[in-house]
Formats: sequence, structure tokens, C-alpha cells
Amino acid sequence: MDWDKLRVFHAVAEAGSFTHAGENLNLSQSAVSRQISALEESVKVPLFHRHARGLILTEQGELLYRTAHDVFAKLSMAEARIRESKERPSGPLKVTTTVAFGSTWLTPRINEFLERYPEIELSLVLNDEELDLAMREADVAIRMQPPRQADLVQRQLMTLRYHVFASPEYIKQHGMPKTPEELKDHRLIIYGADARPPVSNVNWMMATAQQFKPDMRPILKLNNIYGIFRATESGLGISALPDYLLPTNSNLVRILPELEGPSFDAYFVYPEELRHSKRIAVFRDFLIEEISKVKAKAAAAASASASATTEK
Repeated sequence: MDWDKLRVFHAVAEAGSFTHAGENLNLSQSAVSRQISALEESVKVPLFHRHARGLILTEQGELLYRTAHDVFAKLSMAEARIRESKERPSGPLKVTTTVAFGSTWLTPRINEFLERYPEIELSLVLNDEELDLAMREADVAIRMQPPRQADLVQRQLMTLRYHVFASPEYIKQHGMPKTPEELKDHRLIIYGADARPPVSNVNWMMATAQQFKPDMRPILKLNNIYGIFRATESGLGISALPDYLLPTNSNLVRILPELEGPSFDAYFVYPEELRHSKRIAVFRDFLIEEISKVKAKAAAAASASASATTEK
């Protein structure tokens, strides 16, 4: 089978139209269409159903697409391993993680990583759905739950815990709860049921308040932790947030320090085939270094707070 035609077929199947595939391949629509027609003639079966709104793969087209997709994924993996023969880490590195973690914790630290390794072409894919690492939808994932896919290497990065937060504006207008019972008199922002929750008992704060007021209702439900963080920053209400969502420039105030929510682990995950990748190794080491800095700052702050209390 002609390699160029197969490459064009794969691009068309991915894009769903001759026009978009041509844009991705830097070819004209007519050139793409001719390649597909020639491929269909050579295999003697139609590969696409043509209709006004685009293209749909036929049964035979689906079979060829799945095979071609596997071939291109393996070639991409082989290309990545060949690049690793160079002494200095270089080349593309696609990292995926959740919207919340990527937006608030990871992205502000990327500048230092790229200054250290300018030859790495880093891309971040922020998505609360898990991408398929085996199919090279990404090279590395930072996940807030153990991976469900097989043949993946995983390393536990850090343990995180939920705490209760409010903005200074909210506290000024509505007061600060002094006990867990007082949560029943406040506006609570919770996680909605329209997406996979980051932990099983993500709405533990609401459950605490409902112990004292069973018919209590939240002021807002959101299906995204980053959205809850932003709503809390705006002064809308009180929420339970994981530690990593509190960057140094956030003005949120931790309240009810005795009230702690569930803990969960963050994992560094990548395919077994990339175990010896230098790009992945230096990115992993960078993350571990940054996590150590965060822990050191937290320990210093706790020590300073304890000293202040002792002096009083």
C-alpha cells in the first residue's frame, strides 16, 4: 500500500473532511481527494461515505483507520526513542493534566523549566478527561487518581488534602464561621454531579454542614474545581479546595483549620516505552524539585506560625 496515500487517508479520517485534512497536510482539497480516490481504487472498496456535512468512514474504512492509527502511534513512539539518543534532552514533549492543576500550579512554573531546557518543545493539554497515552495523545500525564490504562509507568508525586477557604470580601460581608456547625449559616459552593469527581467524597464540606441543617442547599454547583476556585475568589461563597489551588498570588483565606477533607495522591504517568526518555526524566525531576520547594515553604510558614503563637 502506498505510504503517502495511507498518510493522507489517516489525516482525512482524523479531520473528517478533505478541506481540513488538506490544511493540516498543506495540500489542496483536490489533491487530497485524488489521493483518497486512488487509494479506494487500489483496495477496491469505498473507505468513506460522502455527504454534504462531511465524511463518515465505511466499515472497511474503520478497519483501515484503526490499523493505520496503531502504525502511526508506533512510528511516533519509535521516533521519540531515536531522539533520546542525543546527549541533551530535546524535541517535543506533550504533557496533559487537569484544568485546575495545570492552570494554577503547573503553568506558573513552566518558564523556569523551559529556561533550563530550551531545546524541549513543550505543549500542555489541560483536560479533565484522561487522554490515551498508549495512543500518544500525550507523552506524560499528571493525574489526581491512579491511572486506569494498562502498561503505564506511574510515580506518586505528592499527597494533597482539601481545606476550607473563603475570600476576604466574603468574610467581610458574611462573617467567618468559627465552628463547623456555623457552616450551615453560610453560602457554600460545591461540586456538581455532571462530571467525574476528583475524589469520591468531594462534597464533604456540605455533608458537614448538613449534619446541623439537613435541608441546607448550596449557593452554587460547579462541575470543575478551577471554576469553584474562581467563584470563591469572587466572594460568592465558601468552598473546599485542594492545596495545590492556592498559588502565592491568591488572596483566599483558610478558615476552620481543624476541618480537613479527604486526601488524594497526584501521579506522574507515562507509557512503558518511554521509560528511558531523557525529556520525561528531566521533566519529572523538575516537578519533584518544585514540590520540594513548596513543602519547604509550607514547613517554614508552619514553624513561623508556631513561634509566633509561643511568643504570645
